[in-house]
Amino acid sequence: MKYEPEASWGANAGLAAARFEMEKIAAESELSRADAYTLSGVVAIEEMGGPVVPWRSGRSDAPDGSTSPPDGRLPNADMGTPKNTVQHLRDIFHRMGFTDREIVALSGAHALGRCHEDASGYWGPWTYAETTFSNEYFRLLLEEAWTLKTTHQGKPWTGPDQFETPDGALMMLPSDMALLWDKKFRDVVVEYAKDEDLFFKEFSTAFAKLLELGCTFKTPKTGIFGLGFFGL
Repeated sequence: MKYEPEASWGANAGLAAARFEMEKIAAESELSRADAYTLSGVVAIEEMGGPVVPWRSGRSDAPDGSTSPPDGRLPNADMGTPKNTVQHLRDIFHRMGFTDREIVALSGAHALGRCHEDASGYWGPWTYAETTFSNEYFRLLLEEAWTLKTTHQGKPWTGPDQFETPDGALMMLPSDMALLWDKKFRDVVVEYAKDEDLFFKEFSTAFAKLLELGCTFKTPKTGIFGLGFFGL
């Protein structure tokens, strides 16, 4: 993600500031960038109340962008129709070896953060506590009356299709709504909404799998990591 063309992919829009901070962490710790990025992610999840995610070091970095994979392999937020969006999620994640349960578990990371119009074209947070990792995302999916967004701050909404709560405070992408449109996905949403411990357990396993996808590990460094390493 540091080098072009990957740095300019739409899926990575808005991440320049984060990359700048990761460069400092990698330099100070002698970690590879790939290790710095992934370790920072698991530390952030734990610090925001989420589960401990298994992590090991030993990832290597590409020297430049010449071996970048083609753009378009990451999931899109909308494929035009509910059926196409559901199938797209399965196509993308099944190709990477993830199950339907793991697709839903990983989607639960939308408990964190928000969308920014200047990055993705979408607007708003998924939950009321966007810096807390919890199962609120799943509870809100089931409890709120989601409708297509038509206005924004008193004016017609001209951005891409997204869904909102009756008061417009929260949003869901079509790919989030796909977890309700498909029965197999929805059944897992119901499970996670009822049982946060189950969600944490299965998210931790799925996210650790994602962080090691396609990696060939060198001999890992040990004894220097943990929350204290980041001054937390």
